[in-house]
Amino acid sequence: MFNTIFKIVYFVEFVIISVIRKYYTNKQHKEKIDIDKKTGFEIFLLIINGIGMIIPVFYVLTSRLDFANYYLPDWIGWLGAVLFIDAMWILYKSHADLGRHWIAIVGMRENHKLVTTGIYKYIRHPMYAAHIIWAIAQVMMLHNWIAGYSFIVVIIPFYIYRVKKEEEMLSETFGEEYEIYRNKTGALFPKFL
Repeated sequence: MFNTIFKIVYFVEFVIISVIRKYYTNKQHKEKIDIDKKTGFEIFLLIINGIGMIIPVFYVLTSRLDFANYYLPDWIGWLGAVLFIDAMWILYKSHADLGRHWIAIVGMRENHKLVTTGIYKYIRHPMYAAHIIWAIAQVMMLHNWIAGYSFIVVIIPFYIYRVKKEEEMLSETFGEEYEIYRNKTGALFPKFL
């Protein structure tokens, strides 16, 4: 149940980030996908990611996982709350900057363009950066071996798999334009050199 401030803050932040994602997910269903490269393994990873996101909600709303609690100082939880806000902003910004070019799967729409402006001017995969920051924030806010770590253990393999597939598709589609872009931007964090 809501027996710690961090459960309450996490739940509120989770609802906000879910609303952001749902808004853009609903928008993207209005346009046809021309290139669909999703695989059964990708769908499996998406389902596992969903479970990793839902376990903390179960933890927050019930006391069934409290047996796996541990102690961390409050300042770590508050730092996690701030990181989660950063994740929300990055997720919002990446969706807003991609606009109609965002697709939940590895694929492309007709007249798909390579977006290299906004947050994409600095990093190629800000949505994954947002999810990884969210997963780290979750560990810091939910001091529970199951709920705290449920997302981070699934997002890392998903990121490794998805980025490879996306970068292959973008390289095939945009060729040299993508290679130039990839060489001057970081994958998750801006390149400073």
